[in-house]
Amino acid sequence: MKARILIIEDEPAISDNIQFVLESEGLDTVRVATGLAAGPILDEGPVDLIVLDIGLPDVNGFELLKEIRRTHATPIILLTARTAEIDRVLGLEIGADDYVPKPFSPRELAARVKAVLRRCKPAPGAKREDAFVVNTSRRTISFFGTALELSKYEYDILRQFIARRGHVFSREQLMDLVWDQPETSLDRTIDAHIKNIRAKLRAMRPDLEPILTHRGSGYSLRDDL
Repeated sequence: MKARILIIEDEPAISDNIQFVLESEGLDTVRVATGLAAGPILDEGPVDLIVLDIGLPDVNGFELLKEIRRTHATPIILLTARTAEIDRVLGLEIGADDYVPKPFSPRELAARVKAVLRRCKPAPGAKREDAFVVNTSRRTISFFGTALELSKYEYDILRQFIARRGHVFSREQLMDLVWDQPETSLDRTIDAHIKNIRAKLRAMRPDLEPILTHRGSGYSLRDDL
């Protein structure tokens, strides 16, 4: 089955070139010109990768990236005319998998799309029991088949970990992704919630420590679960 790529780009000439080169590489594409139009596409069916322009007319591209990351683990490649290192770093820290600065070669973008798809694809023959199962409509998470009793913030934190297993989240990142007003909370709030999540996981599987601490950096979920 062909991979399905969502292109979120408001400039028709750029969007045309991206669509042409991706489809010439054997990929399926769907394109929208605004951030608001992307939501229904993501909700209606599977998308394997998103090409997201940061400079959209209706929403801030970084805010859209954060919003997508709240509910989807779909790989995202950013298109940005911003050349400052801080903008590139910000995009990667809040959930992008790669970025391509404008102007760019459509063929280079296609190569990056294929590289990210390969990186995110399970290894051939790999098969494992998924320790975590997330039901987003009911806001529940099961751990080895048993539903966890989680508070609102515990659910949202654990869902971020599950969506990007192995990724190290700083406390600031988690606050920004989970809290509506992160500036009103303290860093140690994250530590307290993670302590509670760990206790609930340990009660079910004392032999496992799914959440890892990275001193000076933050927390991550083991990528082998």
